[in-house]
Amino acid sequence: MPAFLAVDLGAESGRVLRGDLRDGRLAVTEVHRFVNRPVALPSGLHWDVLALFADLSTGIAGALSGLRGEAAAGVGIDAWGNDFALLDRDGHLLGNPWHYRDRRTAASTALVAERIGAAGLYRTTGTPPLPINTASQLVAMEGSPQLDAADRLLMLPDLFGYWLTGNLATEQTIASTSQLLDVSSRTWATGVIDRLGIPRRLFAGGVVPAGTAVGKLLAHPAVPLWTVAGHDTAAAVAAVPATTPAFGYISAGTWSLVGLELDAPVLSDAARLAGFSNEAGVDGTIRFLRNGTGLWLLQRCRAAWGDAPYGELVAAAAEVPGFRSLVDPDDPAFVAPADMPAELAAACRDAGEPVPADRAAVVRCVLDSIACKQRWTLERAEELAGLRAEVVHIVGGGAASPLLCQLTADLTGRPVLAGPVEATAVGNLLIQARAAGELGSLRDLREVVARSLPPVRFEPRASGATETAYARFLALLDKQ
Repeated sequence: MPAFLAVDLGAESGRVLRGDLRDGRLAVTEVHRFVNRPVALPSGLHWDVLALFADLSTGIAGALSGLRGEAAAGVGIDAWGNDFALLDRDGHLLGNPWHYRDRRTAASTALVAERIGAAGLYRTTGTPPLPINTASQLVAMEGSPQLDAADRLLMLPDLFGYWLTGNLATEQTIASTSQLLDVSSRTWATGVIDRLGIPRRLFAGGVVPAGTAVGKLLAHPAVPLWTVAGHDTAAAVAAVPATTPAFGYISAGTWSLVGLELDAPVLSDAARLAGFSNEAGVDGTIRFLRNGTGLWLLQRCRAAWGDAPYGELVAAAAEVPGFRSLVDPDDPAFVAPADMPAELAAACRDAGEPVPADRAAVVRCVLDSIACKQRWTLERAEELAGLRAEVVHIVGGGAASPLLCQLTADLTGRPVLAGPVEATAVGNLLIQARAAGELGSLRDLREVVARSLPPVRFEPRASGATETAYARFLALLDKQ
C-alpha cells in the first residue's frame, strides 16, 4: 500500500498530510500543522520562509517515522501563487521573499501594462495586470541590489523543493501565476520578460509539468520528491470530483477563485477587462478563473474578535435574516485593514446598506456578499467562454460551511457539490500517485476522489427574495 506525503502551504498555516491509496480509495491523515506568520519589517511585508522550511521538514520527518521504517512513495509541495524567492549564483537565498499583500507594487502594475500594453500582455500570458503578480513585484524591484545580484528565480514550492533535494525545477501551474509564462506554449514568455526589463537569467531551466521527478530528499535518500500542481488552486481543481465536463468550480478559502476548466485559453479583450486569468492546469487544461476576495473577510473579523471559533460564528449567522447588508468583497478597503469589522460597517454605510448590528450580522453580511460575487463571477465566466456549467463544485475550506454552499446553490440556480475540504492536499497526493504509476488519467484521479470523499449535494431553492437581493447587489457594483 503506497503512502505519499503532501506539504500544503497556505497563507495562514501549513500542513503535512499522509495519503494512503488502497483499492482505489484514498485515506488522508494530517500529520503536522504549523502557523504561517508573515513578518512586517520597516521595508515591508515578507514571508518567513526559513521558519516554513523548518516546520515542513519537521513534519516530513515525523510522517516518515510514522511509516515504521518504510519509505514513502513520494513527497509533493504546493503553495499560493505569485510570490517567489531569488537566489544568487551559488544558490543562496537573497533575503526573505516579499508578501503579495505588500503595497510596494501599486505603481509598478501600471508600468507593466504601459511597457507592453495590457491587451498584448494578456494575449501572451492570459493574465491581466494585478499588483500581486510576480511581474509587478519584479518591476517594483528594478534597480535594487537584490535584483542585480539575483541569478535564479524560484516560485515558493520550488524553493522548498530545492532545499529538500538540492535540485532546481520550476513547475508549470505555479509558474503560470507569474504573468511571465506564455499560456499557449507553457514556456517562459521571454519577449515579455525582456520588454519589462527583467533579467532573463532568472528563468534558466524552463518549466516542467506536474508529476516530474525532482530528486531524492537529502535528509531521506530513499524518498523521491515530485512536482505536483505547485499552485494550490491547480491542485484543488485536480481534486474536483467532477463527473461531467461542464462544471464550474469555486476554490473557497482566503481567496474565492471561481471559474471553469477549459481546453484552451480565452484571450479576448472582454475576458481581460473582466479580470479573468487563464492559468495552467493539470494535463494541459486551462483554469479560466477570476481571483476574488473570499473568507479573508471572515478571517480578519475573527482576528479582531480574538479568534472566535469559525463554527460558532457561522452557526449564529445562519439564524440571522439573509441579505440584509451587502458589500462588494473586492472593495480595495478590505485588502489589509487594521479593523475588518469597522471597514465592513463603513462600506455598508457608504453604500446605503444597513450597518450590521452584531457579530452574527457581520458574518452573514460577509457570506451573503461572497455568495453574490461568486454568482456574478460564474456567470461572467460562462458568458466569456461560451459554456454553461451544469453543476458547481465547491472545494476548500468554504465547502465546510453549509450556509455558504446553500447560498451559492440558491443564487446560481445550480446544484452545488461541496467537498473535499482538503482538496489541495488531495490533489497533491493523487498527482504523486499518478506519477508513481498508481493511477492513469485526470479522470481516474477524480473518480478516486468521488469514491473516497463523496461530496455533499445542495439543491437550489428558487426564491424571489434571493433574486431581489442579487439585483440589489448588482446595483451596488454599478455604483462603484
